[in-house]
Amino acid sequence: MEVMGLFFLLLPLFYLLLSAWRMHRRRAQLPPGPAPLPLVGNLLNGGSLLYQTYPKFWRKYGDVFTIWMGPYPAVVLCGYKTIKEALITFAPQFSERWPVAVTGRLVKGYGIVTRNGEHWQQTKRFPVTTLRNFGMGKRSMEERVQEEAQHLLQAVEETAGKRSLMEERVQEEAQHLLQAVEETAGKPFDPQSGLGRAVNVLINLVVFGRRWDYEDKTFLKFIQIINNMFVLVRNPLGVVYNIFHKTMDHLPGPHQKVFQDCEEVKSFIKEEIQRHKRSFNPDSPRDFIDCFLIQAEKESEEENRIFCEENLLATIFEMFVGGTDTTANTLQFALLAMISYPRIQEQMQKELDEVIGPDRLPGIADRFQLPYSNAVVHEVMRFVDISPLGVAHKMAEDTKFRGCNIPKGTKVFVALASSLADPEQWKNPYEFDPENFLDDEGNFCKQEALIPFSIGRRVCPGEGLARMEVFLFITALLQKFTFHPANPTDTFNLKERRRDFRKKGLSFHLIAEPRTGMKNGLQK
Repeated sequence: MEVMGLFFLLLPLFYLLLSAWRMHRRRAQLPPGPAPLPLVGNLLNGGSLLYQTYPKFWRKYGDVFTIWMGPYPAVVLCGYKTIKEALITFAPQFSERWPVAVTGRLVKGYGIVTRNGEHWQQTKRFPVTTLRNFGMGKRSMEERVQEEAQHLLQAVEETAGKRSLMEERVQEEAQHLLQAVEETAGKPFDPQSGLGRAVNVLINLVVFGRRWDYEDKTFLKFIQIINNMFVLVRNPLGVVYNIFHKTMDHLPGPHQKVFQDCEEVKSFIKEEIQRHKRSFNPDSPRDFIDCFLIQAEKESEEENRIFCEENLLATIFEMFVGGTDTTANTLQFALLAMISYPRIQEQMQKELDEVIGPDRLPGIADRFQLPYSNAVVHEVMRFVDISPLGVAHKMAEDTKFRGCNIPKGTKVFVALASSLADPEQWKNPYEFDPENFLDDEGNFCKQEALIPFSIGRRVCPGEGLARMEVFLFITALLQKFTFHPANPTDTFNLKERRRDFRKKGLSFHLIAEPRTGMKNGLQK
């Protein structure tokens, strides 16, 4: 018994020594970085919140360094030039995805985000082409965004204390011109829910071919489920789950509730797919699901089918989740910037008044005549830094990159945030400043280092739609409303708010004051 007791006492010590020895051996084959502890790696000295702590490692170890996520190493790439070289010049080596345990449990190896190889290429190509070319009937995507902007404007009216004279909100796919509403004093409101609904409605239109009313209980529930999932992904519990998911899958905790709720969203998507199959007409596709079903019929006799129902379900789930949270939070941060910098808001409104006027909503083509507004929108996307590390990559082969050896199969984080605040690329990288996108004469200047959607082969397939939504919604809202803090004495530190957002989401209250002569983007 004493021998057995000694054995079980020494076993953990032996395991720790073995882990330390393995780490020591592997460190010699990787780029430099902070020394890891056995088993936990660098989780205790910043690894669990790498999106916050990477700058100190960047300054100390350079553009390419190694961090240990538990017992597993991950190489981190920093700076626009380094990222561009990796994802463009060395694209074949850096373009594979590292499996993400949180999403992997839900999509079960299908979809776009973490899949690799030929299946990924064809699956990604299809939604990109569909989003670009599928005008949802006979109308363009821009018209759909403008239409939803009308709904958003009305929602802000009502939330801010307006009584709508409309007996019901038009829900059809035709262009909606909202009726005049009776004006009353504005009331404080949190823009989070309204913006999330407006963005998600567009995903529903693209995918399911129909829009939900903003007050639909199922719709609101799904929005909350998506928010909860991103809270899990951002906080340390999500980091720990991604590392030790095989163990945590069997342990109780808040992560289990998130997964259960997400399964409810998947069940809804399954029902929608079956509903489409029952009314499917290949000669008249209504939405993304119909287009996918058409493609599935073309390859029905092929082996290893790519356009199968499992892949359709996973792809829709990824679009449903990825297309809501990031864009909605960008819009929310834009309104926070407007009440933090009223001078910027005033200058945008002056430009909108001079170029667009009160009689129509801004269009995407107007951005060329709205250099200052366009610069503000781009600065919002830069400063909010919605996805600091993007989705992890994986080395497809042994590679020598910038003097460092990176073995095949190594996890790689591309610190997109480092490009968005690269002092070599921006006039004022650490402050909210539209001048980052303006030349000395006030003309808009495109900046290559603005890569919030990543670059190269793994760029976000919804980038075009997201950029359109952000521009059209922000300009429509500022054309119609002036935004103020709910409390005149409130002050906002955008850096602190951005940091809080990454931990627990963004929440604040403001007041929307209708601008004189404006009614839902139209003249009274």
